[in-house]
Amino acid sequence: MTIPVLFEDSNVIAVNKPEGLTSIPGSEKGKETLLELLSKQCNRKLFVVHRLDKDVSGVMLFAKNAAAHKNLNDQFSNHTTKKTYVAVVHGALDGAKGVIAKPIHKFGSGRMGVDELRGKQSSTDYEVIERLGAFSLVKALPGTGRKHQIRVHFYSMGHPIVGDRLYGDKTIQSTFPRMMLHAQEITFKISSGEDKTVEAPMPESFAVVLDSLRNC
Repeated sequence: MTIPVLFEDSNVIAVNKPEGLTSIPGSEKGKETLLELLSKQCNRKLFVVHRLDKDVSGVMLFAKNAAAHKNLNDQFSNHTTKKTYVAVVHGALDGAKGVIAKPIHKFGSGRMGVDELRGKQSSTDYEVIERLGAFSLVKALPGTGRKHQIRVHFYSMGHPIVGDRLYGDKTIQSTFPRMMLHAQEITFKISSGEDKTVEAPMPESFAVVLDSLRNC
């Protein structure tokens, strides 16, 4: 598998992660990850800056050296990066835009959820791009970077992301070929201090499902 490169300089490489591919080594032993495939493709060591869930596609950054790794980590920690996702959710959202500000907690099962007492403060801005009858195409901008944040936030509103088998009715969700969440764009500062925006084109697998919902 060749990983599509979206941007590259001497310090950072941005790629378009396919859905169904784990970002970094973890629980799935014996299966190659994006990090491993890209390291082989570039023939060099790469440093992990952030991750995308296995079933999410889209733009992802890796650092090429320790100094760039620290710089990017600081940007993520200080929330100075800007990430934009597109998603299709079940149901018709009220209004044209909104903010989901609900604390997220990791439970013993590993599943994330809203917990007003133990959760860490989290926020996701969203805007409805298109109404698709029983579904909504939305743009989501996470203000924080909690695990499964966008997925949990929309699920907590009763609008789970289409195809998300962890958050939502498994019987219904399993009828869709992929999770309809795509990391479309990220803005960060390169070594010169200038802002750099990298956009990942919508994959065909996302577009096919979206078109099928439009034609329902």
